[in-house]
Formats: sequence, C-alpha cells, structure tokens
Amino acid sequence: LALAPAIAPQILDIFLHRPAEREHLTEFGGIKGTTHRGFLPTGETALFLLAGNDLALRFSLLPLLEPDHCLYRENILRYQRPAENDPPQCGSLMIAPAFLRLLISGEEQKPDFSTHFPAKRITTRLTWEDLILAPDVMAQVEEINAWAKHGSTLLGEWGLGRRISPGCKVLFHGPPGTGKTLTACLLGQAQGVDVYRVDLSQVVSKYIGETEKNLAGVFDQATDKNWILFFDEADALFGRRTQTAQANDRYANQEVSYLLQRVEDFPGLVILATNFRANLDTAFSRRLQGSIYFAPPDRIQRRRLWERAFPPPLELDPAWIEDLAREYEVTGGQIVNVVRYCALKAIERGPRVIHLEDIRHGLKRELEKEGRAG
Repeated sequence: LALAPAIAPQILDIFLHRPAEREHLTEFGGIKGTTHRGFLPTGETALFLLAGNDLALRFSLLPLLEPDHCLYRENILRYQRPAENDPPQCGSLMIAPAFLRLLISGEEQKPDFSTHFPAKRITTRLTWEDLILAPDVMAQVEEINAWAKHGSTLLGEWGLGRRISPGCKVLFHGPPGTGKTLTACLLGQAQGVDVYRVDLSQVVSKYIGETEKNLAGVFDQATDKNWILFFDEADALFGRRTQTAQANDRYANQEVSYLLQRVEDFPGLVILATNFRANLDTAFSRRLQGSIYFAPPDRIQRRRLWERAFPPPLELDPAWIEDLAREYEVTGGQIVNVVRYCALKAIERGPRVIHLEDIRHGLKRELEKEGRAG
C-alpha cells in the first residue's frame, strides 16, 4: 500500500470513484497530496483493506501503526502522525525514500542535507599514518576502534548487553586543528561506515520543540545504518543546564535532557567534539565511555607533521623541518593552512619550489590569527 503511490498510483484510483449518493466514504481514509493528483493512503486505508468492518481484527492490527514497530524503526515505512485533534489512524502512510531507492536500484541512498536531516557526510583521503598523536591518545583512539569493531559481539555473544548500555559515547576535546575531525573520519574509514557531522546551525531552533524534532530526524535514520554521529562544537547543544528563572530556561533544559536521552539510547558510536570541555553538561559527562584530550603537538610531533606536510616532489630540507618544529608551536590544522599558502605562492611564481620565506610568512599569519607574535 505504501509503495503504490510511488510505483503504480493508478491501482488506488478505485478509492477516488465514489458513488454520488455517498460522496465521502470515510472508511477509505486517504489524503490529497500537494502536487500528487492521486490517492495517498493513510493508516485508515490500511486498516480498512486488512480488516474491513471486523472490529476485533482492526484492534489487533493497530500495533502496525505504532512508532516502535519494526517497519518504522528500521526506516522502511514512514507514518506521519495526524494533527492533535484528528484520530490517530488518519496519518499518512508512505515508503521511506531511502528504502524505495534500495528496492528499485539496489543502491543505498545517502540522505541529502536539509532542515529535516541537518547532517553532512564527511570523509577524508588521509590515512592513519597522517594522524600524528601522542602515544597515550592514540591508544585511547584504538580502544574506540576496537569497540566499534567488536562491540556487538561483546553485547550479544558474551552476554554483556544485560550490564552495559548499547553504543559508545566519547568526547574529543582540545584546541582547533589538533585532529578531532580527522580521527572521527578515520574511525569511520576503518569500520567501513559513514560519518555524519551534525550541523548545529540547522539543529538549534528558537522555536519550542523544533530542536528536538530536527535532531530526531538524524537519530531516526542513523539508528539502523550503523553510522558514526559527530557533533562538532558540542557545547552549543549539550551545554550546562541553568536555573529555571524563566520559561526560556525551562525549555532549554528540556532540550538538553532530550538530547542526552537520545544520545544515551543510540546503539552506535557518537563523538562529541568541543574546544571547551568545561561548558558541557556535567550529567552528560558522567555518561561518556571515554574522554580524549587532543593536546597541541609537541616538538617531535610537529616535526612528523612537517615531514608529511608537502607531497613529493616538494619535500622540505631536513634542516628546515627541525628549525620549524622547534621555533613554531602550531597545530596540524595550522600547518595545513601554511601548506596551502606556500603551494599557491609556488605555482604562481614558478618553478614549483617551496621557499622558506613563504613558510615563515604563512606561519606568521597563522599566529597573528590567535593574537600571537609571528
């Protein structure tokens, strides 16, 4: 029934041919679409076709329209709940677009970024060799990778699901450019799953209830896809709850509570990233399975970053690398910005040779952004 409007809408035309003496056959249900001229089924339509006037059978079929039914939980069907004053069976029944594409083409559809799905898929062409972290930090990252790989086995075959909540929630905190986003992408790459970064500008709304609704769209689709959800600048969403001095404070606290519950119930990997750990709600911090501090790189790590910064044949003189690593306390993200600046200078000047003066000038610009002397 849900497939019909998308594949063969004409088979529902029978519901449009109503006898003149009974213009409105309410048992058929159905609604009119915005542009679709045919009959769009509702929950009432499904119950009529399955049970007719048999009330006992009709009552037994009502769970088919409940949100916890596997058809909706697995994102196969969508059941749009009706307005508050309408009967619950009047909601529209439709096939989920991603599942429809899978049926037709055999290919999984990646959701488009929109107000209904405020998340963007992020990827990287870098590898684990490009991730330069302190040994203790890398060990914690590898622990997360091991959980993503073996978590389902531990919860199921090992029986730990009775004692351990599903999923894994971790916090990445530290200055910008220290590898938080890259680590999230590499974890997805290692597990062969997509990583979606939630766009806070689309999630947070000034209208009551809209923030929860926007975020629910992401969690509902991600639950059965094994995606990694990456919340950048997470303190904007999961900030500390305040005293309820006015109505706005109460609604803001309700939003945080709702988000905490959705994250806790999510069976996959959720990564929260922030530059300011102290701004996170303390109740949520206690529920995290891990908290990793991405510190600015030390001299040895900076040297490794500079060694990998320029691709062949643009390798730097080893003496330059040692001097740059010792003199300039910068992050990997800042080094990438310097590489971009120097490469543009080299290609404009020709031949394609990197000059030390360009590197130092690029570093000076990066330091000035932070108010430091170059």
